Amino acid sequence: MHLFERERHVESLDGWLREAAAGGGRLVFVGGEAGVGKTALVDHFCRSARGRARVLRGACDALSTQRPLGPLLDVAAAVGAELDRLLSGDAPRDRVFRATLAELGAGLTPTLVVVEDAHWADEATLDLLRFLGRRLGPVRAIVVVTYRDDEVGPAHPLRVVLGDLATTAAIRRLHLAPLSIDGIRALVAAKSGGTRLDPSAIHRLTGGNPFFASEVLADETAADGRLPATVRDAVLARAARLSPEGREALDAAAVIGSPAGGTLLTEVVGASAAAVEACLFGGMLVDAGKGAFAFRHELARAAIHDAIAPPRRADLHARVLRALETAPVERRDLARLAHHAEEAGDRAAVMRYAPAAARRAAALRAHREAAAQYARALRYATDLPDEQRLSLLEEYADVTDLSGRGTEGIAPREELIALARRCGNRAKEAKHLGWLAVTLALDGRHAAAVHAGAAALAAIEGLPESSAHATAYYHQAHLRLEHYDLTEAIHWGERAIALAERLGDLETLIPALNAVGTARLVGGDERRGRTDLERSLRLAEAVDLEGFVVAALANLGYAHTELYRLDHADCYLTEAIAYATERDLDHWRHWGLTGLALVRLFQGRWTEAEDLAAAVLRGLDAVGVAAVRHTSAVANATAVLPLYLGIPALVARGRVRARRGDQDATAALDEALALAAPTERMDWLAPVRAARAEAAWLAGDRCRTLTEARAAFDLAERHRHPWLVGELAYWRWKAGDLDAPPADAAAPFALAIAGDWRAAAAAWDERNAPYEAARARAEGDDAEALREALATFERLGARPMAAHVAKRLRDLGARGIPRGPRPTTRANPANLTVRELEILPLLAAGRRNAEIAEGLYLSTKTVEHHVGSILAKLGVRARGDTAVAAGRLGIVLAPDEVR
Repeated sequence: MHLFERERHVESLDGWLREAAAGGGRLVFVGGEAGVGKTALVDHFCRSARGRARVLRGACDALSTQRPLGPLLDVAAAVGAELDRLLSGDAPRDRVFRATLAELGAGLTPTLVVVEDAHWADEATLDLLRFLGRRLGPVRAIVVVTYRDDEVGPAHPLRVVLGDLATTAAIRRLHLAPLSIDGIRALVAAKSGGTRLDPSAIHRLTGGNPFFASEVLADETAADGRLPATVRDAVLARAARLSPEGREALDAAAVIGSPAGGTLLTEVVGASAAAVEACLFGGMLVDAGKGAFAFRHELARAAIHDAIAPPRRADLHARVLRALETAPVERRDLARLAHHAEEAGDRAAVMRYAPAAARRAAALRAHREAAAQYARALRYATDLPDEQRLSLLEEYADVTDLSGRGTEGIAPREELIALARRCGNRAKEAKHLGWLAVTLALDGRHAAAVHAGAAALAAIEGLPESSAHATAYYHQAHLRLEHYDLTEAIHWGERAIALAERLGDLETLIPALNAVGTARLVGGDERRGRTDLERSLRLAEAVDLEGFVVAALANLGYAHTELYRLDHADCYLTEAIAYATERDLDHWRHWGLTGLALVRLFQGRWTEAEDLAAAVLRGLDAVGVAAVRHTSAVANATAVLPLYLGIPALVARGRVRARRGDQDATAALDEALALAAPTERMDWLAPVRAARAEAAWLAGDRCRTLTEARAAFDLAERHRHPWLVGELAYWRWKAGDLDAPPADAAAPFALAIAGDWRAAAAAWDERNAPYEAARARAEGDDAEALREALATFERLGARPMAAHVAKRLRDLGARGIPRGPRPTTRANPANLTVRELEILPLLAAGRRNAEIAEGLYLSTKTVEHHVGSILAKLGVRARGDTAVAAGRLGIVLAPDEVR
């Protein structure tokens, strides 16, 4: 088969295969709309690679609930006994992943693995891709992943994986565009026997989609000389020309799924070799190898499947189910069995296979698929005894929490609370009321969270003390901590700790220590808080509870960030990120990256701060931030962008841009406020207001500075948060609204408000916060201190404060202070630094970071930071846009002139 307009893509794949053969592993994502030719491209590539590489192929299934690690199951049968044994033996997921990585690097020739249709991938498969993407670099293998990019929207799980891996060195991307009008002309010209159809009309009706165009060309007679309105009509018209036996085999293949084994076809409908051959010769099926047959495209399979009359479709699914049940128990594909059971309407089979499939998916950490399987089971479990339905609901609620989709577990948790109450099981009622309270709090629903927490305590009132009490007390501590009621958080946490220690309840003791330690640490009791959190960490490590380990590290990092103990925060968060990355705990990895973005902000490492914030927002998909402006229901947005990750990431981005004086400084802070305002939570709202007050002051808007600072000041004072009280008071003071510091203000801010700028600067120096220290020095009239502040602001690229301090120095009569930008940057409106002006022409010329680094004797990481700064200052996202943006601003790009 000839590939039209795909020569460049073939060359790229061949080049990456050569790189893989030389020890530079690659994970290639090939995206394009349905029918654009992704399969044709990888088919061609696989044929050309045979003899140069070991070729393995697997696919994600279009099941209503996918089978966990489906592509790996396809591959395992071809690579040997070890991986197959691990998968069939329910081995731990980490062992399976590492065995896969080892298998890819085995042998004398490189390995080519194709994973098709990743838009249908289960959570475990997505985790495997994430795992491989981070570790494939030194492996002699290339993994090619195809997906429909028109079906991977902002909230799609694959989009998160693509964001997480965006900056990974081994990742490559290909996008297949539809054919141009010339491509369609070539396709028409290649049609055997010619055609009466006009290429322009085909292109207009199909949008250049090769599959659609091919189907139209193949089905001229069905349309009686007229182009069919839809591809579905074309597919069904071709199918109608099959014999009755051929159509029966085709229907069965559509129900089985692609590929369909010939033996299974025979078992389901008694398909003869002649019937299957009719489908092959009619172009409806293709030989998939090893006795299996596949549709030329999934769109064709779906069209045939949907056209089968519902009673007959259900009967076919029932036949497939019975045939699959004859396999040995240990070889049964539970997800596929559950799918066919539901399609057949077989309640007993659904209840037999869906919960088992859910538990298997959960064991592989494919929590989204596990939740879908539990939901399937619950739809058929309406007449289960209360205790059995309660157990099923508990498992469902647990996996929705673990999948990072806790809000989806609210409804089942509310039902199981009602069931527990009806069964008289007050311990379970209290447990799930507590979890409901925590979920509601994280979702920004304060009043509902408080109500659920109070109901949890009421449920256990009068019962003998047990683990249910310890859990309820811990939930209270967590809930109070979420709302910065530190005294109550410590009170309830200590009760949970004492009872958990008496009962030996380690799984409550560890998070209770975490909650108490965090409350103490952010409340200023650094020694005891650190001790509690470190104990929680050690206990979790001892029993290998990895979620609690990373939670302790992350909270140690975040709490120290709130105290501006930046060196401590840096260490803990870096360790948390490394731990989460190694174990593919991506929720916690994002949490750590968010905290580290704030640390880098205060350390003056602004390019890194913005890069980290961008990584979080890219992974969570920042589209959800804008969406929140159009809804009053915060919960609707949190499924896309969790508030506790999105708000601090946006604050870090907004503060960096405001301090640099970027034109788009307020956009991120506007989005942060849209997320934070409906929650009325102090720990989300006050940092946003403080950042907005600073941005307003830097923009010279004193009135807005005061408005922003006042908006959250009472809230911060009510919760007695010294650092937020201090910063908001500082901006009120700068706007002329305060004469003395509040009693609760943290020392560096209080000292500045009291006029002791030297002591304030020393306090910030002690915390290694250079911008804040320079800002404190800028409060005085000492020329030497002002010069020191100016040097810091210029080094950081803090243009608004540099201009402010330079003016003060000139007003004091200091000499040698430039008016406006220095001569080296005066010629460019983007205020690029000398080094950035040196890098810009090389960047615009298409040089890679490594090439720029080598030519300028810099590290690649340093160049990455400068490139990020250049893109931000020019207001562009892509490297290829820099030349146009620079020209628009009148910046000269000749290297000899800008040096």
